Amino acid sequence: MNLETFYEYCTSKRGVTEHFPFDEDTLVFKVGDKIFALSSLKQWEIGSPSVNLKCNPDLAKEWRAQFEGIQPGFHMNKNHWNTVAINSDVSDLFLKEMIDHSYGLVFKGLTKKVQQEVLLRLS
Repeated sequence: MNLETFYEYCTSKRGVTEHFPFDEDTLVFKVGDKIFALSSLKQWEIGSPSVNLKCNPDLAKEWRAQFEGIQPGFHMNKNHWNTVAINSDVSDLFLKEMIDHSYGLVFKGLTKKVQQEVLLRLS
């Protein structure tokens, strides 16, 4: 997967916004003001991209055992976040499923009011 495909997939989800809250390198995608994905632009530039994605703790352990390219979340809560090495043994299709899973977990954690606001947005 390339950066453009990753970016377009994340921003295609309803209510997603992009931010650089930490520095000019770390691209963050949020839904309802909560992070569901973040990635270093420098790592994309040097050819070793990865993304941090939220994950159900049981699935996180299962996926880490199945894939070398899925590790505990770098600089994140290791129970709830994975760092996924892009273009590793994790297929693009499965990476998209993991992005969907992360987005869904974060969306479900939003208040009902914020969920409704997100659902009413056009993008």
